[in-house]
Amino acid sequence: MKKEKSSILENKKVRHDFEILESFVAGLVLRGWEVKSVRARTANLRAAWVSIDKNDEVFLKNFKISFYPFSNEVMDPERPKKLLLRRREIEKIKKMLNESGRTIVPTRIFVVGQNLKCEIAVVRGRKKHEKRQILRDREADREIFSRKF
Repeated sequence: MKKEKSSILENKKVRHDFEILESFVAGLVLRGWEVKSVRARTANLRAAWVSIDKNDEVFLKNFKISFYPFSNEVMDPERPKKLLLRRREIEKIKKMLNESGRTIVPTRIFVVGQNLKCEIAVVRGRKKHEKRQILRDREADREIFSRKF
């Protein structure tokens, strides 16, 4: 039986501001109320970023999850969320980060079966003129495509 992937949250700004070098899929460690709130699409990935600590643990930081109104738990929406990756993937990410100008950002949150997953990407920032050129290229492609039909 094939598991379906359905996207819940997406950070579209990443594709505009950064050049994606490689992406990875990580499991998310969340509390019950956080899962319910994310599934209700009341979270925000826009300012989120990923860090690797000294113990080679990966955390999603500044991932804002709104309060779930029907929960009795004490809620801390600002707490760092742990990401689950394989050791080889973490080592590969660390090697890629050694070059200057690279960082890790979350691109989207999606569901696989009943589990929430986070797609993270190693990215390099784009300069302003590169962003403008990409927008021009996309517009030209749209124009060519519209002329065909």
